[in-house]
Amino acid sequence: MIEPTSLDRRTILKGSAMAVAASAYPAWAAQQLQLETVPVTINTRAITGHLPHIWEECVGSDRAAITLRESWRSDLDRWKHEAGTKRVRFHGIFCDEMGVFAPSILNRAHVVPNFQRVDQVYDGLLERGVSPFVELSFMPKQLASGGNGFFFYGMNISPPKSNDDWAAFVKVFVTHLIERYGINAVKDWPIEVWNEPNLSSFWSGTKQQYFDMYKATAVAIKSIDPRIQVGGPSTAQAEWIPEFAAYCAQNNTPVDFFSSHVYSGDSQSRLFGKGVNVPQNDVIPKTVAQLRQQIDASAFKGKPLWMSEWSSDSPAMIAHILTNCLGLCQAMSPWALSEEFEELGVPDYILKEGDGGWGMVTAGIAKPSFNTFKLMHALGNQRLATEGPALASLRDGKVVAAMVWNLAETKQPSGIPGASHVRTVKGDAKRFAVEFAGARPGQRARIRYVDQVRGSPMPAWREMGSPQYPNPKQLEQLRHRADIQPPQLASLDSHRRLTLTLPPEGVALIELLT
Repeated sequence: MIEPTSLDRRTILKGSAMAVAASAYPAWAAQQLQLETVPVTINTRAITGHLPHIWEECVGSDRAAITLRESWRSDLDRWKHEAGTKRVRFHGIFCDEMGVFAPSILNRAHVVPNFQRVDQVYDGLLERGVSPFVELSFMPKQLASGGNGFFFYGMNISPPKSNDDWAAFVKVFVTHLIERYGINAVKDWPIEVWNEPNLSSFWSGTKQQYFDMYKATAVAIKSIDPRIQVGGPSTAQAEWIPEFAAYCAQNNTPVDFFSSHVYSGDSQSRLFGKGVNVPQNDVIPKTVAQLRQQIDASAFKGKPLWMSEWSSDSPAMIAHILTNCLGLCQAMSPWALSEEFEELGVPDYILKEGDGGWGMVTAGIAKPSFNTFKLMHALGNQRLATEGPALASLRDGKVVAAMVWNLAETKQPSGIPGASHVRTVKGDAKRFAVEFAGARPGQRARIRYVDQVRGSPMPAWREMGSPQYPNPKQLEQLRHRADIQPPQLASLDSHRRLTLTLPPEGVALIELLT
């Protein structure tokens, strides 16, 4: 909802604007006169520097084998074309279901590396204009020291029987990638060693065993070509970074980047120590800042930090987190691009109440989280000075594009995604008086919204009776209803202002028309 702002920023909403709000959010109608007004200032002529789209560098997914499905590839196409995604990270490129180095009826007499499925996976990414963020996992049966496995697809989480044999296999694998795709491509693919080795669900060895395996891996990769990027430790809950840096420095071990994971619902005592309690909105930015300090206090000051897993299902929280992580890391890779996600089993729902799981596109249906990244893709690469909850930019040297948000306390899931059937949100609808300093009075603007109603499939799904298994016609309707609505048009008032009303968690992208 849009209206011109008054001189004293206390103008009540006009009747037509009230009607728009009431039709979309009936509960607002009785509150309109009491809404808090939040001032936001965007200086259209004050460029503060480059705005890196750290949210477009990578997006996470389930596992390698699932990327061969048509439905998953369709979801990836949306991320590439609508959200600008450059890379995809997933588990299990070496899982036995990929046949990379596993006994079978065809080869039981002589097991050798087999890259047929690997080629299909990476070819599929490149054909869609994205590159792999290569995660080396999990242990091929031929090399594993044990039969330890977990999760639905039964990956082997054992350390190798021999680090030398593992390193030799990795060297064959990377050499194959170079022969197929060329060194100029592969040198730009970050290669991450393992996934969350600090969790017993993903690594049955010790910290020292991981560090020693990492060294063997990194040395082997660098022996092929020193330009290839290798890093780790890919830990959950931001652990092991200081110890990993110290090990690499003391053991002359190559490390081109650091990687780790954090979720807003993670244990804060584990992240920050006992007695620390910050809002969930700030858990990820605080963690990323802490990791940046740890890396810069080591022998690897300035090395890139890839947050290769994080997530949020709240549009405003996504915008808040990303804005507050700018300048601290190379990339923020959200988890996960698709509800084609089977780590814990095959989901028995398309949509559900409460925590909907991590997938941001499900059966081709966009969730508000995906639509938030789609709006953020419209931001430019030059950052503009702002005051208030906003991230503003200059696109193509001429178009002002700004994201404004209404941050709420939205509880994020911890543990098993999709387990909760209640979604807890604390916050109020607010008016945002957005001033565009340096713009022209009367300048036209277009505004697009995403929240839990607009750019969300949930209202339409509830209207259908909340079906567990939507039929094909219903799926098509949900895909359409979940899309971001066409932009609304408005003009800046004589004081270069717009007023927007946003529900809790809501975001708005404002683009000034030239």
